[in-house]
Amino acid sequence: MDEFALLDETWRTVTPDAARRMLIAAAHAFAGKGYHATTTRDIASLAGMSPAAVYIHYRSKEELLFNISRVGHELSLTALSSIEGSDATERLHNAVKSFASWHAEFHTTARVVQYELGALSPEHHAEVALLRRQIDQTMRSFIEDGVSEGTFDVPDLKGATLAVLSLCIDVARWYQPGGKRTPDEIGALYADLVLRMVRPT
Repeated sequence: MDEFALLDETWRTVTPDAARRMLIAAAHAFAGKGYHATTTRDIASLAGMSPAAVYIHYRSKEELLFNISRVGHELSLTALSSIEGSDATERLHNAVKSFASWHAEFHTTARVVQYELGALSPEHHAEVALLRRQIDQTMRSFIEDGVSEGTFDVPDLKGATLAVLSLCIDVARWYQPGGKRTPDEIGALYADLVLRMVRPT
């Protein structure tokens, strides 16, 4: 599936079609040039529409960014929240694999979601920050379960959670399709590395 097809899948529920095309174009542009270097004309051109058409569906470039950021965080939170496993080790493995592979497969969206937070308005930033705290708490709960079971040795739960999330999130920065590893292979590798981090030595 090519990059634009993946973006279309990300926002398949957005209607009308023109609004979805704007989000897809904005995500592509923000990921490639950065939010501040992207103009509404750039977005409209990628969407195959006039610059004025942007404002029919979105009040500003920042509102486009907010929609991308909100949906991206909701999707990654949903992926983490649906994790299952017979014990803490399996659940953490599955959580890291899912989170890391998501950041590879949907790297265009993930780059915008993770690296353009500073451009959000205070109100929008606060809304996204709530989702980020929920993601943090969900990943922390997987590690905490292992500590409670006596399976993991983690003296600093908060620091370990930050390290695990940072490891997964950074995949979006460097991942390129067609590399040596698929998103699933990256997820499996990172899951193994994280389990080595948290298990007693």
